[in-house]
Amino acid sequence: MRKDAENFMLSAAYDLQTAEAMHASGRHIYVVFMCHIAIEKMLKAVAAQVTQAVPPKTHNLIYLLKLGDVKLDQDMLDFIARLNNASLVTRYPEDFSQLVTAYPADIAGQYLEKSREVIAWLKMHETLKT
Repeated sequence: MRKDAENFMLSAAYDLQTAEAMHASGRHIYVVFMCHIAIEKMLKAVAAQVTQAVPPKTHNLIYLLKLGDVKLDQDMLDFIARLNNASLVTRYPEDFSQLVTAYPADIAGQYLEKSREVIAWLKMHETLKT
């Protein structure tokens, strides 16, 4: 496995743990933010393996799916699209109080659970098997 892919995977695990800590502490916006980053890094690990090159510096999960030729079922693909859109508002909120209201504990928990599922599935991607 490429060293950068391995580093992306280790960092993704760290970021997912950070999302869990944010959820436990009630910082729900950052749960969504960290879930996006964790999945982004897993997709970059796949892309690094598939392309045999350093992946581009992008936050676009849909682009990274295509770059890594990752085929998800429709449920996971819908989640990735939703998370991709949520990333913009969590990074650059126009109305912070509205953002806090949009991501209460239960919604953040759903993002966290689905992110765990996607990351577990990505870890099984054929290009990441050693």
